[in-house]
Amino acid sequence: MFLIKSLINIRPANVNVYKHLTNNYSALSMSEIKNTIRKARYDGRTKKRKWEDRRADQGAGLDMKQARTEPFERVKRRKFAVLMAYSGVNFYGMQRNPQMPTIEESFFNALLKADFITQDGYNQVQTVQFQRAARTDKGVSAARQIISMKLPEAFEIEKVNEHLPETIRVFGSRRVTKGFNSKVQCDARTYMYMLPTVAFAPFDEEVSQETYTLSDDRYEKIKALLGKFVGTKNFHNYTSKKRYNDPSASRYIMSFTCDPPIKINGVEFVVVKVKGQSFMLHQIRKMVGITLAVIRGHTTEETFDKSFLKEKVNVPRAPGLGLVLEYVHYDRYNARYGSDHDKLLWEEENETVEAFKKKYIYPTIVDTEIKDKAMIDWLTCLMIHRYDIPDETEANDDESVESGDEVEVQKKDEDNISDNDGNKISENK
Repeated sequence: MFLIKSLINIRPANVNVYKHLTNNYSALSMSEIKNTIRKARYDGRTKKRKWEDRRADQGAGLDMKQARTEPFERVKRRKFAVLMAYSGVNFYGMQRNPQMPTIEESFFNALLKADFITQDGYNQVQTVQFQRAARTDKGVSAARQIISMKLPEAFEIEKVNEHLPETIRVFGSRRVTKGFNSKVQCDARTYMYMLPTVAFAPFDEEVSQETYTLSDDRYEKIKALLGKFVGTKNFHNYTSKKRYNDPSASRYIMSFTCDPPIKINGVEFVVVKVKGQSFMLHQIRKMVGITLAVIRGHTTEETFDKSFLKEKVNVPRAPGLGLVLEYVHYDRYNARYGSDHDKLLWEEENETVEAFKKKYIYPTIVDTEIKDKAMIDWLTCLMIHRYDIPDETEANDDESVESGDEVEVQKKDEDNISDNDGNKISENK
């Protein structure tokens, strides 16, 4: 009897069990006693129902599903890499920004109108696993921007382009692996910067934009100085709010070249191209800015060399008009998955992309530069630039689209930074 009392916590709910066991104690074995007093499994439905009974409305409507206003149709979706190009002059950058016209806003509007995403996908882009390879800023264009997201198997670029302005175009799409991320799996990015050659003229010479031509000696000097950027260096002076000892300040530049000058609409222009593993906020424009300062004679190469050291140097930042995202590289992805999936080389689309650049990107840069003389106006500010005083305009930059730049600032554990031999130098990817 003592055993039965010890096994049973006598409560009103257990009285009947206790009486049954005491009356039949002699006829029951130990296993039968344990089976009799074993607690019942937890039944959430019972508890839920009791909770509903305590409600004022007795739980009315809790189990009723909201009626659908439209017939439900399950759409099979797959991960795609999408190639797009745009002229960014009339937009506030790539990334969506409330109350501002952006490339992404136009793109998602087109997807929604073409029924390739739902309203939920439009409102919450995470649900379609959207990611961009690079975030271009206000006024910055892209010839080959790559985005990754889940889209219907029947995705058609023509239907999307029907709802896009002519300065934004989707040129191709490729099926990719389920885990593909256009930003994380990007090996390198190539940017170009187009500017009038008069920007390289000595600051103490009176020259005009229409008559100036770049000499061979000065052209070679430009190429030599750009070559000094190549390799792994500390670019903490080429962005905002970055310390020298921050591992993410180290960036690997693969190449920085200058194309021969070309004459367009009576003005000589030149294009510089930089290929790097990743770029920080303002980095490319500051690389161009200090190059111009040295070539024009505003400062010396000693300042250039010092900008990579621990000492703080206020590096000038060139205008954003001539900056274009030229190419996004996926060499490792192509090598690993190229046998089972389409390689992300976009060779079939090259002709149409180049035609788009000549029609919408180059003319916009050239015409705006000739008309507004953005570079000429900036050069007047460069004459009085102080390299030992922090740039006050960067105090409120942070990472906003309006004051942001070519690529969003990456967290130090998101970059796969390598040295000249391709060895990782960051702690984590």
